[in-house]
Amino acid sequence: MSDEKIDLVQWIDFPSLGDDRGSLVALEGNKTVPFDIKRVYYIFGTQPGVARGFHAHKALKQVAICIAGQCKMLLDNGAEKAEVWLDSPTKGLFIEEMVWREMHDFSANCVLLVLASEHYAEDDYIRSYDHFLKIISISD
Repeated sequence: MSDEKIDLVQWIDFPSLGDDRGSLVALEGNKTVPFDIKRVYYIFGTQPGVARGFHAHKALKQVAICIAGQCKMLLDNGAEKAEVWLDSPTKGLFIEEMVWREMHDFSANCVLLVLASEHYAEDDYIRSYDHFLKIISISD
């Protein structure tokens, strides 16, 4: 890891290309999104009171965009924590590697789109918060 401090909360504003017919947002790897997009998934139909996430990634980077509704994202890099609301289809949350993430308070109509820099790899996940904190303390 480098000594350069990176902001925990990094927003990306996506231009709305709509007109009087409606709105359109284009997402392009290495252009509007700061990496090659290798995987896309979305979370929807989350039941009331259910939280998601509870993991970090060793190498994967993500951009999370709430294309409908809203949810709250907790980010934690081991040194600081931040909670933000995702509630706009024109605003993406860029999540670096080695950041613990949790999603809470999904609205009934929430659709959370996630763009990932890598294909799914179970060995990239850190699913224990205690293990995450140990890895972070070793790399400091």
